[in-house]
Amino acid sequence: MNPVADPSSLLSKATIMPAIADRLKNVSVSASAAMTQRARDLAARGIKVISLSSGEPDFATPANAIEAAHAAALAGDTKYPPLDGTPALRQATEALPPFGTRTAHLLVGLTDGPWRVHVQADGFAPEARDVTMPHPDPLPVPLTLAGVAVPDLFGRGARAALDELGFTEIQTPKLVSSATESGATVFGVDYFGRPAYLAQSPQFYKQTMVGVFERVYETGPVFRAEPHDTARHLAEYTSLDAELGFISDHRDVLAVLRHALDGMTSAVRNEAGTAVERLKVTIPEVPAEIPVVHFREALIIAGAPPDEPDLAPAHERAVGRWAAETHGSDFIAVEGYPMSKRPFYTHPQPGDEPWSNSFDLLFRGQELVTGGQRLHRHQDYLAAIRARGEDPAAYADYLEAFAHGMPPHGGFAIGLERWAGRLTQAENIREVTLFPRDLHRLTP
Repeated sequence: MNPVADPSSLLSKATIMPAIADRLKNVSVSASAAMTQRARDLAARGIKVISLSSGEPDFATPANAIEAAHAAALAGDTKYPPLDGTPALRQATEALPPFGTRTAHLLVGLTDGPWRVHVQADGFAPEARDVTMPHPDPLPVPLTLAGVAVPDLFGRGARAALDELGFTEIQTPKLVSSATESGATVFGVDYFGRPAYLAQSPQFYKQTMVGVFERVYETGPVFRAEPHDTARHLAEYTSLDAELGFISDHRDVLAVLRHALDGMTSAVRNEAGTAVERLKVTIPEVPAEIPVVHFREALIIAGAPPDEPDLAPAHERAVGRWAAETHGSDFIAVEGYPMSKRPFYTHPQPGDEPWSNSFDLLFRGQELVTGGQRLHRHQDYLAAIRARGEDPAAYADYLEAFAHGMPPHGGFAIGLERWAGRLTQAENIREVTLFPRDLHRLTP
């Protein structure tokens, strides 16, 4: 039995390091399912992988190279340049001892330091050592890496922040019997011969659980059958939803949201500093108090007609610029949206019924969060549903909790992919989504 190659010897014989430093320009990316999964796992931890395999006498193709983040990102959804270096790969494999098929794995962390090299022969355990070598110029970090790392850190930061405030994490069904927002924007499902839908949000469930735990949150997938084909919309995305009881109005909800955002940005700042630096990402400072303007004032700031029922993307950008110039803030909350544009469970603004106790939080000129105070009295729900031309009987299960009494409550929802996209200044939300689902895409 020949010994496994010494990693430092392997590196000294091969020309891998110069090739990496030279960006390895033209190698195609391919991988078996198992290797692709390992690549994804490593990418999720912020590790780059280049895997070199020998065994074919002529090493006819360099397609044995995998760059983890690239493989995980799906070709075409990343700004990472293609791998390359056919001569370097051939020399690397020829440098291996002449027995069987063996694989060398070079794992490069996002931070400076030793490079860990694994050399493995078929049928034998891998040998791994840290080899201290000069670090080449930083390899460009794929933008899609943020689609794994940043939302994950957002989730962890939000959990820590909300747990600190006494919230309970819950998980709710994604197959439901009725639409939450609008029947026109749900995906229908044949549920054992009867109609069902993919959940648009956990709204009804989290409100019900406020009556049990008082403060709840959930992170999970939501589905929207909206036929949008824009750079900011997905048909499936990950939503952080929170709901809390015993509030005075929507401003209490905004205060909790502010605490969650601070936890999320702190997690990214503290745990992904090197990746953030290489992506040239500016982590925002969450102000101690997020500036707020009423919807009517926002229309004036944006130069929109006073009867406009909603803020268009151009209006949001104008309000975002105003917030940066006037308050020095990347964040601004627009409150008091017209009741006609809000779901039936939204609480109206007391004394000014056309307006609502709800808000949208804009981040750098784009809507990021929707939140507000909910109705909590049973009779108010019956009236609100009938005013929309619907039958309260269709919401019987949901309304049952309110018939027994619920505290004043409210909550918010934030899409993590949109948050990550705006933070990294991605031109398209798909750039920070590993497997996007949209109007055209259902695979892989």
